[in-house]
Amino acid sequence: MTLQGKVALVAGATRGAGRGTAVELGAAGATVYVTGRSTRDNPSEYARPETIEETAELVTALGGKGIAVQVDHLISQDVGKLIDRIRAEQGRLDILVNDIWGGEKLFEWNKPVWEHNLDNGLRMLKLGIDTHLITAHHALPLMIERPGGLLVEVTDGTAEYNADHYRLSPFYDLAKVSVTRMAWAHAKDLAAHGATSVSLTPGWLRSEMMLEAFGVTEENWREATAKVPHFVISETPRFIGRAIAALAADPDRSRWNGQSLSSGGLAQIYGFTDVDGSRPDAWRYVPEIQDAGKPADAAGYR
Repeated sequence: MTLQGKVALVAGATRGAGRGTAVELGAAGATVYVTGRSTRDNPSEYARPETIEETAELVTALGGKGIAVQVDHLISQDVGKLIDRIRAEQGRLDILVNDIWGGEKLFEWNKPVWEHNLDNGLRMLKLGIDTHLITAHHALPLMIERPGGLLVEVTDGTAEYNADHYRLSPFYDLAKVSVTRMAWAHAKDLAAHGATSVSLTPGWLRSEMMLEAFGVTEENWREATAKVPHFVISETPRFIGRAIAALAADPDRSRWNGQSLSSGGLAQIYGFTDVDGSRPDAWRYVPEIQDAGKPADAAGYR
């Protein structure tokens, strides 16, 4: 699988799924613009060590070309400048991955709208929905100049699962369901230009923040299952990156246009694995094992 000569923008690539995606696109040979708010000289309110420069360096180290650009995707003018730069430097955009989020510290679990902090909830919607629309508005005109472009809207949960499961709070629920619908809507507009739009969800992601919260590292992550047994189905951020790289390299990817996909589901079709050689299928495991109240057991699911 090769993406040599392809140009990608991973919006929201500082850490987590965005970083994993940028790295895997780079490993396939793509030129990858990685954006976010956290730089070595100017971190975001997250106050975490991960930076876009570090992500770009990882992309380059694996054979691609990583280009870090600090962008707040809520600021339309700045996103427009980013796309102008990509046009000037590359003359094309083949892959757009909308992974912008930034709401981990804003949502309150299992609180109704009248108990949830309103300012935090509304901020979450802007970060999770407005950013994606602003970026698509500016980036898609460049992408459709050549047929075959791919737009991936990253969310949490498949359309099937989210349709009848309440996702933590009204604000979080709306943010994640909206992204799925957004990808479906973009698919209607992009089809006429020979481009493909999908929504894609990882499973239980072993992001930097998740590992830290559980007091483990990627090397000893299984120790967390002693307290959180269903963490046994978790996956690295590079797994969804491999899903996106497989989609981008598939000449028949238009068959997925408008669909809601998962990293685990695509692994069964394209044959890629996580970094440990497994194929965790979280969105089959969660309803069949976790939600069914069965003991944690990933046998047959990874």
